[in-house]
This record gives sequence, structure tokens and C-alpha cells, in this order.
Amino acid sequence: MIFWEALGSVLIGLAIAYGASRRLPRRLPATPLVLSTGPGAAFFGAMIAHTVLGSGHSAVVLMVALGFAAALLSLLIRPRAGRRRSVPA
Repeated sequence: MIFWEALGSVLIGLAIAYGASRRLPRRLPATPLVLSTGPGAAFFGAMIAHTVLGSGHSAVVLMVALGFAAALLSLLIRPRAGRRRSVPA
């Protein structure tokens, strides 16, 4: 994996995680968990994309990293506090 792809993916993941923790502070768990999940997920996504696509596709690799970070961070979001869903019997 190219160094710049790795660095770019980690920075993208960190930016998304920071934005999510500022935008949804009450619906996400502890900030250190969010700030470590974003870059880790983005790096993992970039590794997979680089392995599948090979060299020369840096833009696509970074877009996949963005998607992985957003997807994993969305799994950390809790439902709103005052809203309960009833389950039909």
C-alpha cells in the first residue's frame, strides 16, 4: 500500500469521526472510541480496496476508505432518547 494512500485514508477517517462526534455528541459513545473507529475503519477499507484494485487507483481507494469509515461510524449511533418503537405482537 502506498504511504500517501494510507495517510490520506487515516486523515479522512479522523475528519469524519471528528465531525460525527461534534454533530451527534449525545448519540455516539465516548469520543475516544469514535476517534479511533473512524481512522481504523478508513485504513482497513483502503487496504481492502488497494488489494483488490492494485496500484494506480488512489482516488477510488480513498473513496472506499471514506465509505468504510462512514459505515462503521454509523453502527455506533444510538437511537434517540425520547423515541421508542413499539414492536407489534
